[in-house]
Amino acid sequence: MQKREYNALAEINVTNLVDVVLVLLIIFMISAPLLQSGIEVDLPKTKTAALDNQPEGVILTIDKKGGIFINDVWSRLDKFEGNLDKELRKQGNSSVYLRADSLVPYGIVVGVMARLKGMNIEEIGLITAKDESKLGK
Repeated sequence: MQKREYNALAEINVTNLVDVVLVLLIIFMISAPLLQSGIEVDLPKTKTAALDNQPEGVILTIDKKGGIFINDVWSRLDKFEGNLDKELRKQGNSSVYLRADSLVPYGIVVGVMARLKGMNIEEIGLITAKDESKLGK
């Protein structure tokens, strides 16, 4: 009886690996835009440098219709303080960053800031967009 000889297979089949990588790529391409803030806000532009990192604290957004969002969750104005207090306790942070659309009337922004001061929140930051125009230079 003759002994069988087995040779090592030197080829690697990468078809399955390519399929998995393409599926992951498609998933990341679809989910990446969803990770950004979902509220459309046209921020006022200033010459100050924009923050490179995400600020730590609660982000309070006022859209152009006057809607108030606490960390991208809509809040009724009459329950605003309670919802904000819950979010601050959940994060264990006392900083609030205010994003307001440039078309929001000044009185609404000041009113929200007065409510924040009434809640004894002293750390309030204003988020703006960087002005790229060359008019002021």
